[in-house]
Amino acid sequence: MHVVDDDAGARESLAALLASAGLHVCTHASASALLDANVTAPCTCLIVDVRMPGMNGIELLKYLRDRGQPVPVIIITGHADVAMAVHAMKAGACDFIEKPFRADAIISAVRSALARAGAPPQPAAIPATLALVDTLTAREREVLVLLAQGCTNKAVARALAISPRTAETHRARIMVKLKARSLSQLVRIALETHLLDD
Repeated sequence: MHVVDDDAGARESLAALLASAGLHVCTHASASALLDANVTAPCTCLIVDVRMPGMNGIELLKYLRDRGQPVPVIIITGHADVAMAVHAMKAGACDFIEKPFRADAIISAVRSALARAGAPPQPAAIPATLALVDTLTAREREVLVLLAQGCTNKAVARALAISPRTAETHRARIMVKLKARSLSQLVRIALETHLLDD
């Protein structure tokens, strides 16, 4: 697998963490360095910082996707916001993780991305996800759609004329019902179940 980050310290510490988990890691200081190395073989995984000089992480993701190289990409950033996370997930990122991240969170995200890369499509996954979405109330579905569109809790509250605390409560319940651990998982579920198509 490959780590792409212009911050040498962050790049090397992440590589060391992944190596300690038994993963073979190559590091690159930029998107162009990765592309020059021609390392887009199947069943690998990229961890890419979103903000880098030249081609940024999301641009690299789109570049690979547009060229028929569907490498699993995990986007990491020290400057996360909801809209950026949504943008990354819509572009095809496997996950979106904010720095500083927990060691177990990044390793879990990588193992999940590698498993998806090496596994055939599983048609049963969509019905299972739809069944979870069907457990949401009408208001929770509204909140999920707004979150997946990039709204913050405060923006959700304004859009639905509810208090920010109520919006936060809805978000917490949605995450429990959908068995999601992060915003990126909520966005993926909304995309997979076509909630944003309405």
